[in-house]
Amino acid sequence: MNEQGIGASVLRKEDRRFITGRGRYVGDLIGPGMLRAVFLRSPHAHARVTVTDKREALQQPGVVAVLTGADMKADGLGTIPTQWAIPGADGEPMYIPPYEGLASETVRFVGQAYAVVIAETEEQARDAAELVEVDFEDLEAAATLDAALAQGAPVVWDEKPDNVSLYWTNGDEVATQAAFDAAAHVIGLDLVNQRIAPMPIEPRLSIGRYDRGLDHMTITTTSQCPHEVQRMLAQSVFGVSETKLDLVAPDIGGGFGMKSYVYPEDVTVLWAARKLEREIAWRSDRSEAFLSDTGARDHQTHAELALDAEHRFLALRIRTDANMGAYLSQHAPAVPTVYYSYVAPGPYRFDAAFVETRNVFTHSTPIDAYRGAGRSEAVYVTERLIDHAARELGVSGAELRAKNLVAESDFPYTTAVGSLLDSGNAAALLERARDVALESGFAARREEARGKGLLRGLGLAMYAASCGGCTSADSLSVGALGGTWESARLQIQPSGSATLYVGTHNHGQGHETAFAQLVAERTGLDLDSIEVVFGDTRRVQRGLGTFGSRSAVVCGPAIALACERVIDKARNLAAHMLEAAATDIELKDGHFTVAGTDHRVAFSAVAKSAYSAGGFGEDGREPGLDETAFHDPQGFTFPFGAHIAEVEIDPATGVTRLINYTAIDDLGVEINPMIVEGQIHGGVVQGVGQALMEVLCHDDTGQLVTGSFMDYTMPRAEVLPAITSERIATRAQSNPLGAKGAGEAGTFAAPAAAANAVMDALASAGVTRFDMPATPLRVWQALQD
Repeated sequence: MNEQGIGASVLRKEDRRFITGRGRYVGDLIGPGMLRAVFLRSPHAHARVTVTDKREALQQPGVVAVLTGADMKADGLGTIPTQWAIPGADGEPMYIPPYEGLASETVRFVGQAYAVVIAETEEQARDAAELVEVDFEDLEAAATLDAALAQGAPVVWDEKPDNVSLYWTNGDEVATQAAFDAAAHVIGLDLVNQRIAPMPIEPRLSIGRYDRGLDHMTITTTSQCPHEVQRMLAQSVFGVSETKLDLVAPDIGGGFGMKSYVYPEDVTVLWAARKLEREIAWRSDRSEAFLSDTGARDHQTHAELALDAEHRFLALRIRTDANMGAYLSQHAPAVPTVYYSYVAPGPYRFDAAFVETRNVFTHSTPIDAYRGAGRSEAVYVTERLIDHAARELGVSGAELRAKNLVAESDFPYTTAVGSLLDSGNAAALLERARDVALESGFAARREEARGKGLLRGLGLAMYAASCGGCTSADSLSVGALGGTWESARLQIQPSGSATLYVGTHNHGQGHETAFAQLVAERTGLDLDSIEVVFGDTRRVQRGLGTFGSRSAVVCGPAIALACERVIDKARNLAAHMLEAAATDIELKDGHFTVAGTDHRVAFSAVAKSAYSAGGFGEDGREPGLDETAFHDPQGFTFPFGAHIAEVEIDPATGVTRLINYTAIDDLGVEINPMIVEGQIHGGVVQGVGQALMEVLCHDDTGQLVTGSFMDYTMPRAEVLPAITSERIATRAQSNPLGAKGAGEAGTFAAPAAAANAVMDALASAGVTRFDMPATPLRVWQALQD
């Protein structure tokens, strides 16, 4: 094994700047002389809005402009697009409402921006914002799923009086019904997957610049998908070519999916910069983040499981209502439909399955993808349902799962909804998880806890969840408005060092290290001589960005292909230098060698020759070592896992403690196992956070009740145990690297595993139903009821 290549747990290169405070985070990017933007946001969930007087605000010191939604509309800006146009199963097209950068007539969620104050300092802009006179005509609001689907509910969009944007199905309804009709056991469960806030370590930022001489706009923003956001801003919003608009995304401080989109603030800041011909910056604070960042999850589901007399799974049926918020964010329509339904069967055999979803508008902040998007929600439904069925049937949940797993010998296996599971050994993962979690000793631990007046619960969750991406053709066939490919460009400098340009982004995953390791593996170059460049449309070839655990799976093969093209070119040069045939040249340990001899030349010497030698054109030799490659995935990868959580509950207070957590995963080939370990731990913490403490709540008028960290609880180290993580890998067959995706693995299973553990503990005290999160009050109330 190359000590710096695939499989090596080398330290992360990017941490050299991160842990010494030399990163390029949002607070470092606002320079002197930039104007500052402060947004005026609606205090109403639904209202007609008119800015009636801004004269006093404009007279305040430092104020340069007060711009409104009406001003933006008068300038003819386009609306924020979505990335999907999914056909409805009922024949109705998906309704896509117009999403303005600043609301011009009607606001539809608390926190929606309708005006912006531009001043020399943020403080001046905030003071002036208080003096803008506004008239609101308050309208009825439906801020939750229950309210939006109720008879006679307030309508979010007149074009959709039922508040349903899309009705979508997947699977065979007739075969599923037949299986239920023939079943010996039919077990149903209602579930709520509550709304949560992504909350990355750094909030969002937008800095707009305009060069009139070049008629060129540049936006610096915290984006996971620089080229896609650039494309949407240029084409859909400003109506210009991408050559007239660049996007720069530096160290964005985490994203978790929430920073994948065009936001209204991006549109407004860039428009204002062009309008005023000044550099303008906006930085979100946490209060704004709670109000304006896309939320996540927010599903209500009824799920049913059909089993035969021997407890073999026959069919799965799921009906879900999914909150979209007031507008459709870029990936939102696909999360509870395409991303969700294809994962629902998990690693289990079902003869049939049918999933139906309604995407519902509400008067609330738009909802979109968050780590594990759609897949985590699907795993939660299936795993909660299986545990519920085991209790109803009086059998072990682990044994019920073991009986119904897809066997290793059955791979590749096509699920009841058409997903292709190409490799895996779910039975081995389950067996190992049970051993590591010391399941056999749980009964004694439960009795010991009971003696102290405490409740113990053990929760298991398994998953087989899609990552990476299907082919571009398949993606387009279900309503995507773009492909799924990725790009890489490798440039070897005359010194022998390398620059790798990737179309993905790095916002905490360790790509600068892992991608350099891929180059080191194939070229033999030293890791420290390889620079990885991302996040700048001025420097990097087009790419789709980072989301859905796609970077190693889709960008990795592009990097490998770019490496091979560079090596092929260098081999011809080395052959000339060594006076040998190119077919006899081997690359090993950073040197090109004539096979069977000790004649060799260093890669660095070949690189120098590529830029300084003569005789190019002879024997097919070309100057330079600079190659670009694109990779379109052959299909989704499917990582597998078995996670077990153990909790302890104090019935007197409702306080729930996570005692142990075991994660056994199959993530395929791992570039850097240490980074993978960190990704699993991070995902588990986020999933456990949702299960035990996190929830965004709105009252009946649409006001956000949990709008700060005083009310919205985040997981902290003191409430978490050490997480035990192991892998049992099988190689993915759908990509040449063999990787399956690691970034979301922990988040797939953790909510279900932790929630199942809580339910197991509560069931021992007679509780029959419980939804996340397991806050002390909710747990205490469940026990009292």
